[in-house]
Amino acid sequence: MGETQAFGEPLIPPVATHGETHALLVQHKGEMLFEAYGSGYAAPCGPSSTHISWSMAKSITHALVGMLVKDGLVDVTAPAPVAQWQGTPCAAITWQDLLEMRSGLEWVEDYVDGEKSHVIDMLFGKGVADHGAYAAALPLTAPIGTVWNYSSGTTNILCCCIGDILCRDVVQVTAQVREERFLNFLSTRLFEPLNMSSAIAKCDAAGNFVGSSYVYATARDFMKFGELYMNGGAVVKDGTRRQLLPDHWVNHARTVVANDAVTETQYGAHWWIWPECENSLVATGYEGQYTVVIPEKQLVMVRLGKTDTSLRPAVMHQLQQIALKVTNL
Repeated sequence: MGETQAFGEPLIPPVATHGETHALLVQHKGEMLFEAYGSGYAAPCGPSSTHISWSMAKSITHALVGMLVKDGLVDVTAPAPVAQWQGTPCAAITWQDLLEMRSGLEWVEDYVDGEKSHVIDMLFGKGVADHGAYAAALPLTAPIGTVWNYSSGTTNILCCCIGDILCRDVVQVTAQVREERFLNFLSTRLFEPLNMSSAIAKCDAAGNFVGSSYVYATARDFMKFGELYMNGGAVVKDGTRRQLLPDHWVNHARTVVANDAVTETQYGAHWWIWPECENSLVATGYEGQYTVVIPEKQLVMVRLGKTDTSLRPAVMHQLQQIALKVTNL
């Protein structure tokens, strides 16, 4: 990896051996301690290289819901306004159930060629035209609010609901109108205030943001998103604060609702929590994408790359060790 700024090998261990590490950034108390880039996709990476978020986008979706809560347009304890659920038991599923991945809806989150994968079918198969509608049409297989099941589908159901709110004043809503409203909302309410100038979000054919998977940005811009949660949901510039999210929204994200035995981590509301790193929030994505935030320690880390699933525990462990070493200085 080509270092831009290094804080010493004993503090920042190498992670390039665990698949491809395209970017690794460590910021503590406003100071960039380490920033390094490797090679990927047959080309060198650098500060201007954009990377796919994969499921780190789910944590961005959490921020969008928070903005609507702050606007008084969403009560997370209320049923999610999904039209196709009206008159069915699914009508009782709340925004909070979806945010916690406890909707009770059938879902298989499998990214390899297995016999059944709803996420692949949603993104590339039967659900490609309308991701949220595909996920919302699946049956209930557990009592609502009782069983945790990680699901990209529930995120895209949330995005359908957000899209409906953004288009609430439109008489005839088309996919083009929905996409324009969504991208404008993301730009003016999130990307521009955070100065995430490289960020590009993608929508599906129905015009809804694919909040489960598709934001492209530089490592530095993903770090700016992490800073939003580090700063309690506010943009801090020149000593002034502009609150973008509700005051309680950071703690809402990291209130543990489930323990994942597979990864030995915990889950909150569209953010993961590392028990080894107290008060952490972790946005994770397929193939080893991470944005790690510990607000009380003023730490933000970003790791982007391409790592096989079998190697991801090693990457996670090394990132945890970096966080612990840095915050114990």
